[in-house]
Amino acid sequence: MKFMPTEIAGVWLIVPEPVEDERGSFARLFCRREFESHGLNAELAQCSASFSKRKGTLRGLHYQSEPHGEDKLVRCTRGVLYDVAADIRPNSESYRRWCGFELSADNRTMLYIPRGVAHGFLTLSDETEIFYQMSQFYHPESARGVRWDDLSLAIRWPVPPAIISDRDRKLPSLQ
Repeated sequence: MKFMPTEIAGVWLIVPEPVEDERGSFARLFCRREFESHGLNAELAQCSASFSKRKGTLRGLHYQSEPHGEDKLVRCTRGVLYDVAADIRPNSESYRRWCGFELSADNRTMLYIPRGVAHGFLTLSDETEIFYQMSQFYHPESARGVRWDDLSLAIRWPVPPAIISDRDRKLPSLQ
């Protein structure tokens, strides 16, 4: 795996390095030792998947508040999406900065998102699925979010969102 730091402190783009032969390919997607050697939390408590039927579906920006903050490793297993990590940690050097990457079933790229960084995505194709590995169990009372169109973040989504849940429409801004 190639571990590539991003402009957001603690957020990493991780690219599998498949070994190919006449049968197809094989690639490691997770290795505790490699994650730990890059200073990443390799503790796994839960895995989840989110499926979106339509292109233009926006989910996020979500996170869990402390003491239930979670580190996430996300990967698109079907379709294509634009994945965003937004730093909402007030004491971070990259506070209010964001980064976005196209994740797809074809490129197999993953994004590691540390606790305190909000996460969201916009589907770029119909029938899109994202797979999450998380360091903490889901704690509904700690579920939080920030508006996808928060002016202080100024996220540049590649296409206008077409479908947004009522819950996500009502998320607060950082102000």
